[in-house]
Amino acid sequence: MTLRKFLTLGVLAGSLAACATSPLGRQQFLLLPADQMDEMGVTAYSQMKDEKPLSSSQQQTAYVRCVTTAITVTLDGSQQWEVNLFQDDSANAFALPGGKIGVNTGLLKVANNQSQLATVIGHEIGHVQAQHSNERMSLQYATQSGMQVLGALAGEDSATKQGVLAALGLGAEYGLALPFSRKHEAEADIIGLQLMAQAGFDPRQSVSLWQNMNAANGNEPPEFMSTHPSNSTRINGLQARIPEVMPLYNQAKAAGRNPQCG
Repeated sequence: MTLRKFLTLGVLAGSLAACATSPLGRQQFLLLPADQMDEMGVTAYSQMKDEKPLSSSQQQTAYVRCVTTAITVTLDGSQQWEVNLFQDDSANAFALPGGKIGVNTGLLKVANNQSQLATVIGHEIGHVQAQHSNERMSLQYATQSGMQVLGALAGEDSATKQGVLAALGLGAEYGLALPFSRKHEAEADIIGLQLMAQAGFDPRQSVSLWQNMNAANGNEPPEFMSTHPSNSTRINGLQARIPEVMPLYNQAKAAGRNPQCG
C-alpha cells in the first residue's frame, strides 16, 4: 500500500464511520476500504492453503462447493467465490473478504444434510456481507499503529499478525480466542437464515444443526464466560426468526430453486 493510500485512510475514517450501516441497519465503525479488506482476505487465505492440507475427497469437496454456489448465486454476482474443503477434524468453517471460503471436514460430521451445511456457510458469508472483519480490524487500526496492522500479514509471525488473522475471522484456525462478538454472531445468524432460505435450503434445519453442535460439544461453558452466544440462546434466536424467512424459502421453491447437492 502506498503512503498516499495510508493517509487517505485517515480522511476516509470520519465519513465511513458516520455513514456505514450493516445489512440489518446497525451503525458501524469502519475505517478500511473494502478493496484493502479484500486484499488482506486473499493474502490470509493463500497462507492458509500453504499451511493446511486440502481434503483428498473429490466427492465431499464437490458437495461443499455445490451448497456454497447455491447460496452465492443469489447474491449480486459481483464477487467470485473460491471454496475449499480443508482436512481438519474441527467442526468449523470461515469466509473471508475477497470471496474466500473454507470448510473443515469435521463440520461434515455435524452438519447431517445440505440445509444444515448451508446454515453454517450462510452464517459465515453473513459475517462478510456485514463487514464484521472490517469492524474488528478498524478497532485494531484505531488503537494500534495503522501501518503496523496493515503490514502485518506480509511479515513474520508475530502477535500483531496473529491478531490480524483473528480479526479476519481465522482465530479458531490458529488457536486464538477471538471469536466474533455476540452482536456479530446474532447478526450473521439472521443474514445466514435469509441467504439459505433465498437459495432454497430449509431454514428450519438451522435449529437441528445447532442441536447437533450442542450434542457434539457436550458441556459447554456458561454463556457469560464467552463472547459467543450459548447454543441454547442461538437456537432460541433462530427459532424466533424462522417464521420471518419461511416466505423467502417458499418463494425460492416456487421459483425452482431446489438444490440437490447430496
